[in-house]
Amino acid sequence: MPTKVAKFGGTSLASAPQIRKMQAIVQSDADRRFVVPSAPGKREPKDTKVTDLLYLCHDLASKGLKFDDAWDPICDRFQGIVSELGLSLDLGPILTEAEAIIADHGRRGLPADYAASRGEAINGRIIAQLLQCDYVDPTELIFFNERGRLDEDKTYATLAKRLANVDRAVIPGFFGTGLDGNVKTFSRGGSDVTGAIIARGVNASVYENWTDVHGLLITDPRIVPDAFTIETVTYRELRELSYSGASVLHDEAVFPVRQANIPVNIRNTNDPDHPGTLIVSNDHPSAKQSYQITGIAGRKDFTIIQIEKAMMNTEIGFGKRVLGVLADFNVSFEHIPSGIDTLSVVIEDTALEGKLEDIVAALHTAVKPDSIELDNNLALIATVGRGMAKQTGTSAKLFGALGTANVNIRMIDQGSSEMNIIVGTDVQDFEKAVQAIYSAFVSEDGQTRALS
Repeated sequence: MPTKVAKFGGTSLASAPQIRKMQAIVQSDADRRFVVPSAPGKREPKDTKVTDLLYLCHDLASKGLKFDDAWDPICDRFQGIVSELGLSLDLGPILTEAEAIIADHGRRGLPADYAASRGEAINGRIIAQLLQCDYVDPTELIFFNERGRLDEDKTYATLAKRLANVDRAVIPGFFGTGLDGNVKTFSRGGSDVTGAIIARGVNASVYENWTDVHGLLITDPRIVPDAFTIETVTYRELRELSYSGASVLHDEAVFPVRQANIPVNIRNTNDPDHPGTLIVSNDHPSAKQSYQITGIAGRKDFTIIQIEKAMMNTEIGFGKRVLGVLADFNVSFEHIPSGIDTLSVVIEDTALEGKLEDIVAALHTAVKPDSIELDNNLALIATVGRGMAKQTGTSAKLFGALGTANVNIRMIDQGSSEMNIIVGTDVQDFEKAVQAIYSAFVSEDGQTRALS
């Protein structure tokens, strides 16, 4: 039968009422067989995340200090959730054991992984009791190798065997077992990563990621407050938008399901009837669309190093020497627009801190240019969409919108796939440029316009 893996974020599980919403969602669909919970998040802006308190407990323990002032609120939070849900679960022994191990790990100078993972672990037990299904500890399923990366062979073999005869289960996110046998956490987006691994391990029909938003938005709502939700996005588009600054799932959180061609559905726990955003492979039936763009994303604060030299195109290895200088200073580049006698390198300002003068001097030595000019205060804006490929007039519409908005375009970069057009503008024009592109391509009902 079809299997759905449902991961719920911290805001979706921040309180007993939120957990009740999760319960209703899971129980409304028998295909939602595996639930991956995060630790309770903030109930209101001034609240402190349980995970942050757990890190504080470990930090105090590692200094030989008591951590009651941080531990007691954690106990109160979980005990309060159990009480409000009306469960008979006795958390006393679980909390006592966790407190003792955190103190021991602190004294022994072990990493904070065990402490950090307890929010998910304890919340998982509460949710398993509520849903009346199995609780499976991820240390039995997920394993890391000697480099601290996922041991895929061992993990997926174990998952397939362990969950083969499990009808429904709660599997906490964020952690597994390290090579030394101790608890080890993922570095970023831990629960998202766990959910993706479980989805691939059980060959799920879809991986649902439940949070507090309706899905991915076409652009940043801080710039376009009424920005609409992206209905469908391909993994390739997601990568382009993420790289260009959009706040989306981390690469590690989609890689397992992308490999297995499993769709990801980002949904809103507070509005479960909304379809959210579906993330699919390029050949998925939902990937076909007639609209031009999928999303708009951007980042500020870049510098252009423009190198000019007559007849540079005849110098074999010119570009290699330029990039070699950047490599020597451990600096990566974003784009390399070029002309017949010019080669420009676009670099994020933070990568150049304390290095720019030395890099310029090294470039003079390496390629002996006629001149080098520096141009900063640059913002990069990416317009991404599989519907842009081989469609006449897309660039004209984009550049026309920026011209009408009186935005000067300082750089243009478009890949051969025609799925991404990147423009550089002055930082002060960044928001205006995004708004202009959005208005040009997105209609009032939230659909991106087809070419006319």
